[in-house]
Amino acid sequence: MDTNVLMFGGLVMLAAGGVFYAFVYPLLSGEAKAEKRQAVIGQPSTRRSNVRVVDATQRRKQIADSLKELDARNRTKKISLEGRLAQAGLTITRAQFYMFCAAGAVGVAGAIFYATGNPLMALPGLLIGGFGIPVWVVSFLRKRRIAKFIDEFPNAVDVIVRGIKSGLPLADCIRIIASEAAEPVKGEFRHIVESQTLGLSVAEAVERMVERVPVTESNFFSIVITIQQKSGGSLAESLGNLSRVLRERKKMKGKISAMSMEAKASAAIIGALPFIVAILVYFSSPHYMELLWITTTGKLVMGVCGFWMLIGVFVMRRMISFDI
Repeated sequence: MDTNVLMFGGLVMLAAGGVFYAFVYPLLSGEAKAEKRQAVIGQPSTRRSNVRVVDATQRRKQIADSLKELDARNRTKKISLEGRLAQAGLTITRAQFYMFCAAGAVGVAGAIFYATGNPLMALPGLLIGGFGIPVWVVSFLRKRRIAKFIDEFPNAVDVIVRGIKSGLPLADCIRIIASEAAEPVKGEFRHIVESQTLGLSVAEAVERMVERVPVTESNFFSIVITIQQKSGGSLAESLGNLSRVLRERKKMKGKISAMSMEAKASAAIIGALPFIVAILVYFSSPHYMELLWITTTGKLVMGVCGFWMLIGVFVMRRMISFDI
């Protein structure tokens, strides 16, 4: 056989083998399908990662915008008299409050005038009974109600977390709290249910609760609900973290209160010491102490001492009070 014919045949066979390896073998071995599958899988994964990055950025932006909006709204709001009465848990109107103020002014001024017989001494009684005592009573009731709300509120958040994890919607969890929780949490969540009945969303109803109970705990709850309504996410996980934070804050307050009891006891002793000494001196030498409320100089001294005593009590109170 001619050598040229053999070489030509070999070249043809090599060319055919190359064409077979390049085009036919990938189809038979599945390499082409594998490459197509990898391309199909690879493109969506890149797309999904990009989508996740965009979603995370948008979520952070929405959270920051929501926090700024709530912070600006809380700073610009001014609490009216009706708002303070509602925060204290009182159901009286502005006119009724003014009637109580007038009755208190007349009662205190009349008692001072009956005890002293001096009309000038009765004038401070009008201010004390008309403005001092009613405002103090409202402030006392407000602080007591807010303290009860802070103690009970983490339990209400836990009820919502367990309800959501078991499959209940948020509205049903709020209704359970509104019917079974302790006051004042029960009353506040009843207001939320009533607001939803009137057509408000859960976020808007919770924002109104912040107006009635202006504490950090209710503000945190409002922020969580608002962000979840706007950007989504796991509400049970967010509220679970909130409940844990609220309980840690409560523990921290208890620790600070225990550590500051010594300072509070010292302040109480220092504040009561002048009165105790004055009473003991009066029992031992009554004529010596009578000069303070008989003579004009003594009354002036008592007034100045009382003023500086109030300043000292205020300073000590500011030194031993801590905000968390």
